[in-house]
Amino acid sequence: PGVKWISSVDVHPQGDNIIVGSYDKKLSWFDLDLSVKPYRSIRYHKQAIRQVQFSRKFPLFATASDDGSIQIYHGKVYDDLNQNPLIVPLKILRGHEIRSNLGVLDCLFHPIQPWLLSSGADGTIRLWT
Repeated sequence: PGVKWISSVDVHPQGDNIIVGSYDKKLSWFDLDLSVKPYRSIRYHKQAIRQVQFSRKFPLFATASDDGSIQIYHGKVYDDLNQNPLIVPLKILRGHEIRSNLGVLDCLFHPIQPWLLSSGADGTIRLWT
């Protein structure tokens, strides 16, 4: 509910929250302890979201889009079930060129370091530190 044309899904390391990216430019955060409807929906990208990714070690998540950007967010989930997750936009990364209306195709957090890898339609892989 609330999301059309799902492009990607990731599960928070603690397991009770998921993020969903969609081709209609929307990021939706679901807190499965609260509802089957999105806890929060964000539309900061200008084109389709291709990938969403939680960091397994840090309270971060990222969205990669056909607008050529990656958006990094702070996403804190609390142990107290009465406290809602904290979602804060942190940074916009730009560096991939758009080719044939495609931008950043994938992103992946490093398992130990606060680094992000991305691949783009321009044929490049970038390491963001």
